[in-house]
Amino acid sequence: MDPEQIKAKQAILVPSIPVPDNATKVRGYDFSSGVDYDALLQTYKTVGFQATAFGLAIEEINKMISWRLSDEPITDDETEELRNPENRKNVRTTIFLGYTSNLMSSGLRETFLYLVKNRMVDCIVTTAGGVEEDIIKCLAPTFIGDFHLSGKKLRENGMNRIGNLLVPNENYAKFEDWIIPIFDTLLKEQKTLGTVWTPSKVIGRLGKEINDESSVYYWAYKNDIPVFCPALTDGSLGDMLYLHSYKSPGLIIDLVQDIRAINRFGLFAVRTGVIILGGGVVKHHICNANLMRNGANSAVYINTAQEFDGSDAGASPDEAVSWGKIRSDATPVKVCADATLVFPLIVSQTFAKIWIPKKKEENNDISDLYG
Repeated sequence: MDPEQIKAKQAILVPSIPVPDNATKVRGYDFSSGVDYDALLQTYKTVGFQATAFGLAIEEINKMISWRLSDEPITDDETEELRNPENRKNVRTTIFLGYTSNLMSSGLRETFLYLVKNRMVDCIVTTAGGVEEDIIKCLAPTFIGDFHLSGKKLRENGMNRIGNLLVPNENYAKFEDWIIPIFDTLLKEQKTLGTVWTPSKVIGRLGKEINDESSVYYWAYKNDIPVFCPALTDGSLGDMLYLHSYKSPGLIIDLVQDIRAINRFGLFAVRTGVIILGGGVVKHHICNANLMRNGANSAVYINTAQEFDGSDAGASPDEAVSWGKIRSDATPVKVCADATLVFPLIVSQTFAKIWIPKKKEENNDISDLYG
């Protein structure tokens, strides 16, 4: 072979190291076998790119669901109650679910409803919109629109656009009519009973008052699942509180009690897992609560944010490890995708498939969270 060819070949084909026998081979779904959606989704892990992240997210969530304290050896610092073998079988991963308001505006609401109604998650963190959009949908529907509708024309016609969803102004008028009398009652109870309201207590009350089985927060109230919303005023709820403050001033909503409550929720958990859809305040609030216990044991992020700008929304799970918000021995996963596309599919392969219903004694006890 010509020396020039030898030199080029050596430059192009650098010798490969041996590939381990257990290396995973890239392989997708074979449609010639017919259409089997379970089998299709199970192949995602070996497809590559975000399909592999999708497959790993399913594994991570299934670990959260399946874990029991009885899987672990007894340690010297465990209480007598936790040393009891029967009790250990009932101790599960405490699962935090976080989502942004746009996802409640979307049809993911019904996925959240399924999880909360069946007590599959233990704690929720969302934004003001993530609360009000659930309540508003009990009063009037949201509609499919288009990303390219004219903002000017929509404004003239009293229609609000959320991506390709449309919410008539009339929906918010109905919400105002419904919620202002409730704020009046909260203020009265504050003055006469000394009730200290927090965002989570207000949301619990809204769930009780809506009394509608299509509501996520109705079931959160019924199942004692706390819903934390540190940015409660950043939405229509804030608008209503603003208007109410002129009509009947004096209602106080205490954020400090809620930061104490969510931190205690993480601190007292034996093991935690976090599932966070989107970024911003919901992502950081859940991660920071887990900092109090030296990090979550399991984590799945689903969002489209990137980390080049240093934002918390785009921060990778490994950045959270550096802060102590996810444990260093965890196997966290980030799926870079629109949650409306992938989260229902993930639920179909996790909660909907392997969840074992909780016994009565496994109910959340949130009575001491605000202590």
